[in-house]
Amino acid sequence: MPVTTTIITGATSGIGEETALALAKKDHALYLLVRNTEKGEELKKRIIAETNNKHVTVLACDLADLQSVRKAADELKAKLFSINVLINNAGGIFAERELTRDGFEMTFAVNHLGPFLLTTSLLPLLEKGHARIINVSSEAYKMGKPLFDDLQAERGYSASKAYGMSKLFNIYFAKSLAERYKDKGISAFALHPGVVSTSFGAGMPGLVKVLLFLARPFMISAEKGAQTSIYLATAPKLESKTGQYFVKNKIVKTTSTANHEGARNKLWEISKQLAPINQ
Repeated sequence: MPVTTTIITGATSGIGEETALALAKKDHALYLLVRNTEKGEELKKRIIAETNNKHVTVLACDLADLQSVRKAADELKAKLFSINVLINNAGGIFAERELTRDGFEMTFAVNHLGPFLLTTSLLPLLEKGHARIINVSSEAYKMGKPLFDDLQAERGYSASKAYGMSKLFNIYFAKSLAERYKDKGISAFALHPGVVSTSFGAGMPGLVKVLLFLARPFMISAEKGAQTSIYLATAPKLESKTGQYFVKNKIVKTTSTANHEGARNKLWEISKQLAPINQ
């Protein structure tokens, strides 16, 4: 029987899919939180066929819809006693400014606010499981600034700026979790997976799409891109490294902006107000 219970978002493609397959081979009991349950069920069949690990469950969870996130969290709390690993893997970049049904800018919602709500909703189970929380960030965080006075990009939208800010927020969130819940047995990490050759960014406008196409020969495979997520989910004795940012399984120092304690505390408080958990 599996002894490690793992939740992963965005597992139906790219590095999420490779991460799920690798962890299934290591006998993790997987809960795949996916927007498209049909794709999720197809992946479940593939995982079982390739690994003979039948402990795979698919749950609907659209990170752009806070009610969907709350429902998924409630389902997990009804099914599970504890969670050992939570991988906030799903993310997106959007060519045009879009709003979610809750009225939030799509990049901010999918890459930060949805994962924030999911994680904080599951904290009782994460505490019981002495969990590792893994946020898939990106070196694009270096392009990001914490624009707390314009989180919804109402003053003008740039896909790269919105994405960079959301990846910066992934690091803030990991550091805040590490600080706030270390004494509860929780550890948290952020990582850069590498520049991965996937369908990510396919909907971007002409020039960006061309640049992505030209860069593809220099990109790494999704399998290689998943390696740091897998490492953080499985390597022993990482608790002392909680709050750190990893690239290629190694700790890498982050910028002064990413280390700003006041900014990450402000983000936490704003996120709590925008995405309150079910009581």
